[in-house]
Amino acid sequence: MALDSVSTDNNSLQSICYRRGSLQLLDQRKLPLETIYLEIRDSADGWSAIREMVVRGAPAIAIAAALSLAVEVFNLNAFSGTAADAASFLGNKLEYLVSSRPTAVNLSDAAAKLKEIISKAAATASEANSVFQAYIEAAEIMLKDDVATNKAIGSYGASFLQNQLKNSKFSVLTHCNTGSLATAGYGTALGVIHALHSEGVLERAYCTETRPFNQGSRLTAFELVHDRIPATLIADSAAAALMKDGRVSAVIVGADRVAANGDTANKIGTYSLALCAKFHNILFYVAAPLTSIDLTLSSGQEIVIEERSAKELLYSRGGLGEQVAASGISVWNPAFDVTPANLITGIITEKGVVTKAGADDAFDIKDFIQKTA
Repeated sequence: MALDSVSTDNNSLQSICYRRGSLQLLDQRKLPLETIYLEIRDSADGWSAIREMVVRGAPAIAIAAALSLAVEVFNLNAFSGTAADAASFLGNKLEYLVSSRPTAVNLSDAAAKLKEIISKAAATASEANSVFQAYIEAAEIMLKDDVATNKAIGSYGASFLQNQLKNSKFSVLTHCNTGSLATAGYGTALGVIHALHSEGVLERAYCTETRPFNQGSRLTAFELVHDRIPATLIADSAAAALMKDGRVSAVIVGADRVAANGDTANKIGTYSLALCAKFHNILFYVAAPLTSIDLTLSSGQEIVIEERSAKELLYSRGGLGEQVAASGISVWNPAFDVTPANLITGIITEKGVVTKAGADDAFDIKDFIQKTA
């Protein structure tokens, strides 16, 4: 498949700009004040961009990693090895890229799928270039498929919420950033909000600051304003008061990894929102592609939680500004927390919504995936 370029909805923001042999990533650390795209020339650039939060959001991380390597191999001046050598080269590069953000299961899932394609190509190829070509095409298909997946999540989520709430109009709360900037386009949880707005049933979207890196105030607020969706920014600590006042009917968040039982790792602060929602009898949904589900993990206790730099708390602007905390203070800065499945109403995917069933009122995600395959 000769895919020279890939674009998403022209009206949406783009975190990933790709043409075969060229990749640019929107530097999300600069938003909302500056719009700067960084040239990504190889997997080393891709690794750094992911690690340093130039690009973030589990789906976008996976796509950016895959494409950074696609650009690298497309622009290789010479490769003297065999097809098997090319497969080994690509496999090692993918392992390296996975190490940039270990909590994001989409990244490891994408790497595993790409390795399978590489292995099959190497088994029949007579030269290294054929393996490289197969890899490039597979990475490009992942980019295209992500947009379609996100739009399906938005459609299923909007329809399901309307059926659950029965209100003519209602407001929702979201956390972190799960829109076009966190994916190849459209978004997951924010994609549901987009769909609700398009269907005329969204009263207002509330977004949290999402400290300490401020993905909510810098990115989600930026997207909501850009897309002219009625929206209000709140402090993370104001969420409980918002719910108590009856201003929101549902909470919708994304996910970096979902265990087989439905326990969900997402941006730090998600667990707090789920507890507040439970107390106030508010629906709490996770919106994520099936690639975010890790059936090899029985529960959230097995999810590895990444810890970020102390600078993000000690300095303003998520570590990029002036010092705001006392010198010498210790810092604990986990990037994610795990929300137990018993606090989650449902999991919105591109195949439909996973709901609880049975006497134990639990998710059977494995059964859902098998039935919708």
